[in-house]
Amino acid sequence: MGKHGKHLVWDWNGTLLDDIDAVIGATNAAFAELGLASITLERYRELYTVPVPKFYERLMGRLPTDAEWIVMDGAFHRHYWERAENCGLTAGAAELLAARQESGFTQSLLSLAPHAELIPLVRRHGIAERFVRMDGRGDASTDGKSGHMVRHLAALAVPAERVVVIGDAADDAVAAGHVGAKAVLYTGGSHSRASLARAGVPVVDSLEEAVAVAEELV
Repeated sequence: MGKHGKHLVWDWNGTLLDDIDAVIGATNAAFAELGLASITLERYRELYTVPVPKFYERLMGRLPTDAEWIVMDGAFHRHYWERAENCGLTAGAAELLAARQESGFTQSLLSLAPHAELIPLVRRHGIAERFVRMDGRGDASTDGKSGHMVRHLAALAVPAERVVVIGDAADDAVAAGHVGAKAVLYTGGSHSRASLARAGVPVVDSLEEAVAVAEELV
């Protein structure tokens, strides 16, 4: 389990990967195709939620039908992956991951991004070796991260009480609570500070601060 048994589970999109501009660009490109009005970053951060169909419900006033969701999800991801290749890591992320690994602590990556696209992208950023395990979504479900967190920690054989999840979404805190782990939420991604604060866990403005707070939690 690494030094003192402390283990970090990192989120990818909006946390380690600084992709919020790509997300907003892809969202608005998809919205244009779907006949929806464009959205600002501020409004996106106030409305975004997981499962993602609930986000569209907040925008449309109703849940999309299954057929609508297939079109919406496909449009977003088509535009997103065109942009994702040009996204960089969040400031300081590579250095933090390296320093923590060199200090003997363990860390892993758990994302709702499709596994087949996630892993090559992480490798291209040169940080794959920092993680003892990397898991993306393996199916087409719209569920949040809780079930994935159960399977991720089981595969790692890490006790949840020694785990801190670092992510940019309230769902990261929900998933951590689901397994009995701690969480720290970062404001640089998909949610506003106010919406993150409602999750009831520490909220920070940098990944450096996130790691420092995480070290105090376990």
